[in-house]
Amino acid sequence: MRSVVSFNESWSFHEGFGQHLLDAFEGHPTISLPHTAVELPFNYFDETSYQRAFTYQKALRWMPEFEGREVSVVFDAAMADAVVYLNGEEIVAHKDGYTPFEARLTGKLLKGDNLITVRIDGSENPEIPPFGGRIDYLTYAGIYRDVWLKVTDPVSIRNLKIETHNVLSDEKSATVRIDVANPQGLACVGTISASLKDTDGHVLATASGETTDESITLSFDNLTDISLWDIANPVLYEIAVEMKTSNGSDRVSSQFGFRTAEFTPEGFLLNGRPLKLRGLNRHQAFPYVGYAAGRSAQERDADIMKSVLKCNIVRTSHYPQSKWFLDRCDRIGLLVFEEIPGWQHIGDEEWQQESIRNVRRMIERDWNHPSIIIWGVRINESLDSHDFYVETNRLARELDPTRQTGGVRYITDSELLEDVYTMNDFILGNEELPGANRPRTALRPQQENTGLSRKVPYMITEFGGHMYPTKIYDQEARQAEHVRRHLEVLNAAHGDPDIAGAIGWCMFDYNTHKDFGSGDRICYHGVMDMFREPKFAAWVYTSQCDPADEIVMKPVTFWARGERNIGGVLPLIILTNCDEIELKYGNLTKRIGPDRENFPHLPHPPVVLDHRHFTPDELGTWGLEWIDGEFTGLIDGEPVASLTLAADPLPTSMQVVADSTSLKARERDTTRVIIRALDQQGQRLPFMNDNITLRVEGPAKIIGPSSVPLQGGTTGFWLEATGLVGNITVEVTSPRFAPVQLDIVAV
Repeated sequence: MRSVVSFNESWSFHEGFGQHLLDAFEGHPTISLPHTAVELPFNYFDETSYQRAFTYQKALRWMPEFEGREVSVVFDAAMADAVVYLNGEEIVAHKDGYTPFEARLTGKLLKGDNLITVRIDGSENPEIPPFGGRIDYLTYAGIYRDVWLKVTDPVSIRNLKIETHNVLSDEKSATVRIDVANPQGLACVGTISASLKDTDGHVLATASGETTDESITLSFDNLTDISLWDIANPVLYEIAVEMKTSNGSDRVSSQFGFRTAEFTPEGFLLNGRPLKLRGLNRHQAFPYVGYAAGRSAQERDADIMKSVLKCNIVRTSHYPQSKWFLDRCDRIGLLVFEEIPGWQHIGDEEWQQESIRNVRRMIERDWNHPSIIIWGVRINESLDSHDFYVETNRLARELDPTRQTGGVRYITDSELLEDVYTMNDFILGNEELPGANRPRTALRPQQENTGLSRKVPYMITEFGGHMYPTKIYDQEARQAEHVRRHLEVLNAAHGDPDIAGAIGWCMFDYNTHKDFGSGDRICYHGVMDMFREPKFAAWVYTSQCDPADEIVMKPVTFWARGERNIGGVLPLIILTNCDEIELKYGNLTKRIGPDRENFPHLPHPPVVLDHRHFTPDELGTWGLEWIDGEFTGLIDGEPVASLTLAADPLPTSMQVVADSTSLKARERDTTRVIIRALDQQGQRLPFMNDNITLRVEGPAKIIGPSSVPLQGGTTGFWLEATGLVGNITVEVTSPRFAPVQLDIVAV
């Protein structure tokens, strides 16, 4: 049987390419994976610092279980242009920085110590997607995903491809294609059996057949009482396959779901039912460590997207992302648009061939994920390239006929070779450009963008973003406009049946090249900051959830009379899913419902307090004295939420919250920790920028500096286990607040 174990520990690391691959690596630091080649500051850095060569090395001692078996090292990803050597001999080269690759060591291992060397080149090689042009994100060098030592018998299972059929019928069916790995070309005589299991591990059906040299397909028919995978009830099943041959045995399993997903000219259908897609784009970047965040951080981002932002879809902009992220999307019911690496630029013929290979790698890695509903097979925002995109679409449909293809563009009248016309629509904001002379419009009609005489499956894949970058500490009026822009686009998408949905740019702020962003190497395009702390615009998405899921009431204000240019807080947007909001300001009480006049299509329009709701005398009651504002949210006439905004906010407490209070020591697990400066009403102090000092005792370390400033009254960091079990104490201190201690355990 196969063995797949973590190969993340005890790598040596140094800069540059060593002259002698067999040199001993004593004296170089020992690190664990995932790893970033250069740990960067929060902002204002030179991104060329990692655009150079690095070397990783690790000793592998011969073990008796290697005898007569297949031995390989599997890399989930390395950035980029990686070459793997064994005892000085090149084993495999892999250019792409986002897809997995395998170094086969069989027949080359010495019976003693062996030296594995991995050379990577972080430079932006124009022969490799996404490089060759200017890209609005960073590609941090390093072996930034997990690495595994895999040992199998000489004949093993290479991959499983699961497809479901008759999903909307009472009797469903499924097939599993088992691809066989037989690198030595040995006799392949034996049997393959497969078991279909439910979430509790109960066997529902079995199938079997004889092995072949390449692949075999087994079927499960007449399946009844099968639950569908859905965003509200993401039921997963498992197919476990066992192969027995004269050259050994193997066992592999994969989870999947029974579901249908279809983009039509009338919108998107999940399991035959209309669903308006509402989501955000996500980069896989984190402060300080770039791409090198492990399993728990990847899973947490999916949880934030689903449970905090209440989105139903995420786009993996602009490359295949961590398997841990996708696995979590499967488990929690978050739909995924996954695409190949690239940003605007299309290279030469070899570049294009590498991109076509990326299509294959992406689909073969991820085809069993029920969360993935569409393959992105066009370079993001690129110009038309007929022959290139004919081939990417052809290959995607050949590899996986169960999903549609999309290709994200921002040019109009683009050639439609994909199944879904996926469009970045930045019309909202263009009316401000000199000479634009356009009315304020949230989205263009589909056919204005496509230039087609007919309607086609159509989805908005980006909006907002660079049209209105907004910081978590920006002036209130700018943040309110940021909120309004997200509201307007989502309202337009919900109101247009020709649009399957809209995916905003983007989930959180991210570091970028000098050619983009705000001059400090950050694009402030997110509805959250880089620590995943919500800006006001995040609550636009959260407030669209059903009140049974969560009651939302978030006034878009710092409640400061002189913060806005004209004074006061009107117009005041309250992002909510309540039926009504009651505002009490001294003797003035107002009860106001959602603004369906301006946002008629949203599931839950905001409440907007403006001059429509006040008489001149009532407006006068705001007067020169500024007092507390009391808000009450009501559903069916009953109060369900209350909030007081202080007129005289004072630094009162420091809140320190970890996503998890336990860490898996052996996995070098991480947890995010958020720090907030709060006033006497428990509200964040938006102008508090004091310095925070962090101190850790126990088997953990802080990722990044141990002294960090508050930005907009908040900051954060990630805490990483160092490999040992034990109690961890984090002390957070500030001159303005009493120290706070956080207790975490590494297990």
